[in-house]
Amino acid sequence: MDKNRLLPEEIRLTTNRKVLRLSYGARVYSLTAEYLRVHVPSTEISGQGAAQEVLLADKRDVVMKEVHPTGNYALEINFSDGYNSGLYDWEYLYRLSVLQEILWKDYLDRLKAAGISRGEANKTVKVSITSITKSEKS
Repeated sequence: MDKNRLLPEEIRLTTNRKVLRLSYGARVYSLTAEYLRVHVPSTEISGQGAAQEVLLADKRDVVMKEVHPTGNYALEINFSDGYNSGLYDWEYLYRLSVLQEILWKDYLDRLKAAGISRGEANKTVKVSITSITKSEKS
C-alpha cells in the first residue's frame, strides 16, 4: 500500500475536543475520542498475550486533551482520563478510519457479550480477541 495514501491531508480537532477529523482526498472521517480511546494501540488494550485483550468501558465522556504529530510517523493523543501514551501511526489511523463502522460494531457487541455498558464506571474485562482480520473479511 502507498504510504502517502495513509497520511491524512488535513487533521482537525473539534473545539469540544471530542472528534478528530481526518481528510484523505474527498473522504473525511470523524473519529470520536471514545472510539480512539477504546482502540488505543497499546498493551493496555491488547493484554499480555495474543489470546486476550482488555475491553475498556466508561470512555463515553473522554476528550482529547492534546493531539500532536510525533516525527513523521504518528499522532500522539493524550486523553482526559489520564492516558497519555496513545501513539497512533498513520497506517493504524487510516485503518481505524476506513473500518470505523465494523470496528465500532465489534466493540459494542463485545461490551454486550460481557454484560457491561459504555458508561459503566471503572470496569475493564479481559476477553478473547476477535481477529480484526476476520472482521475485515466480513
